[in-house]
Amino acid sequence: MDKERLPRWGWLLVGLFAMTIVANLVNVFVLGPAGLAEEYHVVTIITAMSLVLIYVGVWYDEHRQQYWEHRRERIFGDVVFIVVGAVVGSSLALVAILDFGLSRLVQDVVAMVAGFLLSWGLFWWRNPELYRNEDGL
Repeated sequence: MDKERLPRWGWLLVGLFAMTIVANLVNVFVLGPAGLAEEYHVVTIITAMSLVLIYVGVWYDEHRQQYWEHRRERIFGDVVFIVVGAVVGSSLALVAILDFGLSRLVQDVVAMVAGFLLSWGLFWWRNPELYRNEDGL
């Protein structure tokens, strides 16, 4: 894939749209028939979107290319941390606010914020060198 074909925000939009479609297909064909309540279908979408939000930046930014020199097992472990963080964060947020009578949109946004923050926090915890500036801060 050519990074210069689209700006960073273009890659984000393409990735988020693609992962949303994949997550909705998983919801419709796997998790829905398995009995997962519709209120929790957003967790799958948040998880898929978290991967895109984190990895497009790592892939696109030149100063973060050293990340791809890690072993495959390490990168796979990072993906697991992101997925688990997004699932746990968004699920806990939904469980905490589901009975408050908030609109579905507010519930989804709160779950997205919680899921993304926990997944990015876990990714940062495993890879703090990616987010240091040139001064080492």
